[in-house]
Amino acid sequence: LTVHFLALGTHFGKVFLLDIQGNVTQKFEIVSTPHNPKRVTCSLPQNFPSHLELAETSTLHEGEGTITNVQWRANLIAWANNVGVKIYDISTKQRITNVFRDNISLRSDMYPCSLCWKDNSTLIIGWGSSVKICAVKERDHAEMRDLPSRYVEIVSAFETEFFISGLAPLADQLVNLYFVKENSDHVEEEFRARPRLDIIQPLPDGFEEISSDALTVRNFQENECRDYRLEHSEGESLFYIISPKDIVVAKERDQDDHIDWLLDKKKKYEEALMAAEISFKNVKRHEKIGMAYINHLVEKGDYDTAARKCQKVLGKNMELWENEVYRFKTIGQLKAISQYLPRGDLRLRPAIYEMILNEFLKTDYEGFATLIREWPGELYNNMTIVQAVADHLKKDPTNSTLLTTLAELYTYDQRYDRALEIYLRLRHKDVYQLIHKHNLFSSIEDKIVLLMDFDKEKAVDMLLDNEDKISTDRVVEELRDRPELYFRDLKVSRFLDKLACMLSYDRPNLLPFLRDSIHCPLEKALEICQERNFVEETVFLLSNRRALQMIMEELGDVDKAIEFAKEQDDAELWEDLISYSIDKPPFITGLLNNIGTHVDPILLIHRIKEGMEIPNLRDSLVKILHDYNLQILLREGCKKILVADSLSLLQKMRRTQMRGVRVDEESICESCHASILPSDMAQNFSVAVFHCRHMFHKECLPSPGTIPGVQFCNICSAKRRGPGSGILEMKK
Repeated sequence: LTVHFLALGTHFGKVFLLDIQGNVTQKFEIVSTPHNPKRVTCSLPQNFPSHLELAETSTLHEGEGTITNVQWRANLIAWANNVGVKIYDISTKQRITNVFRDNISLRSDMYPCSLCWKDNSTLIIGWGSSVKICAVKERDHAEMRDLPSRYVEIVSAFETEFFISGLAPLADQLVNLYFVKENSDHVEEEFRARPRLDIIQPLPDGFEEISSDALTVRNFQENECRDYRLEHSEGESLFYIISPKDIVVAKERDQDDHIDWLLDKKKKYEEALMAAEISFKNVKRHEKIGMAYINHLVEKGDYDTAARKCQKVLGKNMELWENEVYRFKTIGQLKAISQYLPRGDLRLRPAIYEMILNEFLKTDYEGFATLIREWPGELYNNMTIVQAVADHLKKDPTNSTLLTTLAELYTYDQRYDRALEIYLRLRHKDVYQLIHKHNLFSSIEDKIVLLMDFDKEKAVDMLLDNEDKISTDRVVEELRDRPELYFRDLKVSRFLDKLACMLSYDRPNLLPFLRDSIHCPLEKALEICQERNFVEETVFLLSNRRALQMIMEELGDVDKAIEFAKEQDDAELWEDLISYSIDKPPFITGLLNNIGTHVDPILLIHRIKEGMEIPNLRDSLVKILHDYNLQILLREGCKKILVADSLSLLQKMRRTQMRGVRVDEESICESCHASILPSDMAQNFSVAVFHCRHMFHKECLPSPGTIPGVQFCNICSAKRRGPGSGILEMKK
């Protein structure tokens, strides 16, 4: 059984048992004897047995006066009398040594000896103002003779400034309780000051003071050295300073004490916060210190530092974050905290971010744009912010910052066509990047003039590099009214550069390249191919009749001639091919086998001379008949499919046009780009919605077309998608 208590004996023969909080748990009366008229002050060990048994009594020493202190540790007993300190080894029943008192002028009853064991072999002696540290060591067997098996070596001895009332070990340091007498400027004799509790570091011939505290106890002016005592509880670093009127409990300062000192005495919140982070003991305390620091900074008006500290103090506590945001709103400092809001794993409610964005939108367009670029779009409701920007654009419709930000919001919302329109209106440098990144070539077919007006060189490069995505024919069509924007010179230059490269290094891909470059001037290419005798490439570049003649005469290849005629799909070219082949039986066989699906075979058969011998004529005629029957079957099948598809598409179109069109707060007018619905739904309003899903305020509709009573969507008409008629009207 382990019991934690302090036993306190008084001058009048009473013993009190106190717990470590100072509460009296038990009280005993002890009968005084003539041999013990003095007061008794003592403490019991930390690990005190539940009962004591009396052993056989034996006398260890006598004849040197009153024994004032006894300390027992393992097999060693140390006691002090008027002469000095004795150490006895009970295992060998031998007295090891006698440590004499240094200052014999001091009365031993007024300045009693203080003893304590640091460990099982180290005794610390404090007497008067001197301290000795004694180490009990084993004697070498060769030196023993009649001497004790152990001896004592004084490893440290020094004098202190004051008189020692008690001492105790603290790791490798010492805790000293001093009785202090000081001289006064007003009184000639010494006066008693408050006792001191010092921590010192012993050295072989001195000591180093680590810390010193003056203790306030009642009636310290009347106390003597013998009226104080220091006891300690091993293993807990607890020290008890005992005086006639008070018991003071001392313990080592821990990190919490240090933090309290920084907060209460120094107001050093930054250092206190760092100390709390290092200790990692109490997250709640860390938050408490951090909040105190933030409050202190806010009170000082240092809002930016306070907001920055929120990141470290609030961590991932969403509730604390939102409370701080609302506090910063109350003091008008939302901008200060905006850049430090969490935007990673922890995210606050979207309303928090929207509140801050709206604050910037009211007072700082540039700051608003910066937040939109820096904050992930998932933090807030994108359409809510789009609507807010649209409302501000009603007041300032040409503000480039707001328009650019609106385009970025549309881009995040994948409404790239809206973003593209704004970028083009602003002539923004990112328009080409937007087109490439999101493959918006289908959306720029009706915006080519705008792109060319903005940056002709970039537009031309983009169009030439993406001929597979937007055809040159469409580009030419769009530019027909703006001939000054044609990019022929630049295209010719790029064509010739590539042609020269392929002529030298890539002959197999030369013909496909020429086929893909039909809108470029090919005269130079024809001249080079003729010089190098590139027959196939020359044939392609020549006029149709001249090319066919070259194939027939120079190549003598009927299959290539037929293939060329099929590619050109020109009736006159077929006539030339038949005329050239009519006196050449192998050519006639080739034509009979391949002409059936392009030219009526009767035209060829009627022109064959009577008696001409034609190889494989029967097989060729059978193939012609088979191809003819196949064509008839295909036409009948296509007719059935066409009728069925037409009916299905007609029914689908009817269902589509009968269906309602959703109109909500996210819908906008295609003319003014404001919300299609008023903010106050109680107002009267009129909205036009076309079957193409484009919507307009009634007052924003363009003037009606030439057909009376019919209104067309001007967007679809401009894009040549056909009339967006069949207008629906909404009125309230």
